[in-house]
Amino acid sequence: MSKTVAAKLVEILEHAGVKHIHGVVGDSLNGITDELRKSTKIKWIHYRHEEAAAFAAGAEAQLTGRLAVCAGSCGPGNMHLINGLYDAHRSNAPVLAIAAQIPSEQVGSSYFQETRPEALFRECSYYCETIASARQMPRVLQIAIQNAIGLNGVAVVSLSGDVALQNIPDDELEHPLFLNRPSIRPSDADMQQLAGLVNESKKVTLLCGAGCAGAHDAVIALAAKISSPTVHALRGKEHVQYDNPYDVGMTGLIGMASGNHAVQQSDLLLMLGTDFPYKEWYPADSKIVQIDIRPERLGRRCKLHLGLVGDVKETINVLLPLLDQKTDTAFLEECQEQYKKNRKNLDAHAKGETGKLIHPEYLTKVVSDMAQADAIFTADVGTPTVWAARYLDMKAGRRLIGSFNHGSMASAMPQAIGAQLTFPERQVISLSGDGGFAMMMGDILTIYQYNLPVKLIVYNNGSLGFVAMEMKVIGMPPFGTDLKNPNFAKMAEAIGIMGIRVENSEDVPAAIEKALAHNGPVLIDVLTNPTELAMPPKINFEEAKGFGIYMLRQTLLGDGAEVWDTLKTNFLE
Repeated sequence: MSKTVAAKLVEILEHAGVKHIHGVVGDSLNGITDELRKSTKIKWIHYRHEEAAAFAAGAEAQLTGRLAVCAGSCGPGNMHLINGLYDAHRSNAPVLAIAAQIPSEQVGSSYFQETRPEALFRECSYYCETIASARQMPRVLQIAIQNAIGLNGVAVVSLSGDVALQNIPDDELEHPLFLNRPSIRPSDADMQQLAGLVNESKKVTLLCGAGCAGAHDAVIALAAKISSPTVHALRGKEHVQYDNPYDVGMTGLIGMASGNHAVQQSDLLLMLGTDFPYKEWYPADSKIVQIDIRPERLGRRCKLHLGLVGDVKETINVLLPLLDQKTDTAFLEECQEQYKKNRKNLDAHAKGETGKLIHPEYLTKVVSDMAQADAIFTADVGTPTVWAARYLDMKAGRRLIGSFNHGSMASAMPQAIGAQLTFPERQVISLSGDGGFAMMMGDILTIYQYNLPVKLIVYNNGSLGFVAMEMKVIGMPPFGTDLKNPNFAKMAEAIGIMGIRVENSEDVPAAIEKALAHNGPVLIDVLTNPTELAMPPKINFEEAKGFGIYMLRQTLLGDGAEVWDTLKTNFLE
């Protein structure tokens, strides 16, 4: 008996191991959602906004490495997916998006809600095609899934509601999905060249990114063999920081001075699975070698001495026997000593003070200390990401995701939804800025609807804090960054979710303990210090000059005292 396009689509997704489809229903999706209603293997998750659905699907894919799916109805419905899909694509998350289309006979007539999904999603996908006829099934869907899984990114399939109800004439081209992972490493000649560079260098630093996933032990073995400090990019933190005696922190704008020092003072920088984008933070005089599974990424951020295509773990395992054991540990010890000093300075800010404003550093450290060993953290861009990068202790079982490449506001809560649906037994904690939380606030109702035990921690400083800091750095007083917030805890209680309001530093530990112990969703509204500044590990003259101009302006206005204390602590001491 022949099947409809919608029925075959759901069947193929079931065979692919898909557990959820994240989306918002609409008449152009009726054929598909009706088949999902009958499915015992795939659960439809209803959101209040399609953008949240796409972020949640991206989180599921990042955490599992498996295909995740989101869907939107025609026109505005699927257009709302685009921001979350951009994030998933740039995070190498295998996501399939189903973009429903207007009735097929009306395409090209400027019909109600007509858009061009193929044009809209082309820039944020590896594959984006329309199923205009049942004769294209199952081939187009299979190609889309193979692209998403094989290339680790987004694929989009568009189809009209009436096409979804057409019967497929035959399934002669249907085949199983191929999920095999090839073993990729550089050639023997390339490995000899790499070994020669490492052996002749005196000060080698490892810069580790998300491509080090699954390679923790290999990275540690390499660092031990060549007495190398290991520095991580933000997306590498969860993979290399834990149980690592060679760790000297993160580099970049929100990193640590010790991480930047290890990079700048090296004579060979070995980039392992990272596409670290900021050219200002690369060393001026070091030789740089990049190892990445994706050949198109080699050399696009900096001038390379050598670029090699390979899986990080596979490459290190072949490299180790070719290396000499380095016995000179002076550079490593120098970097480790600076890291200890920097870590001590950072930890000094992470303390609660009775009767004082709540430092976001302290709040983050308390959360890190109390969270379970395998907790999943999601972090909004801006200052929550800064505090997560500096104060979350990434134990072996923990995960940290956010919009770290795409840099979108409002990702933390919907990503936490995707994480909790995927791992219902694990603790999921969203570190949300007040601006980011408010932007996608409607989908707290999704948490309520499914009674997901997500813990939403809102850093409520009444400001778009990171944007305000950027303005200050160039000498401008903040403008348009103030937020007049409600009592988010009372709002949560009105919805039916436990709400906790924290206004005093001494109340932070008890509030977090109560929230984490609750068997259900909790929103913790924490009033954090609005003048807390997330300073970079290095600052150039122009930035210091800009901040000085801002300080002069604020002092003349009578607002400069507390900011000046922060400036002295971070820049002058």
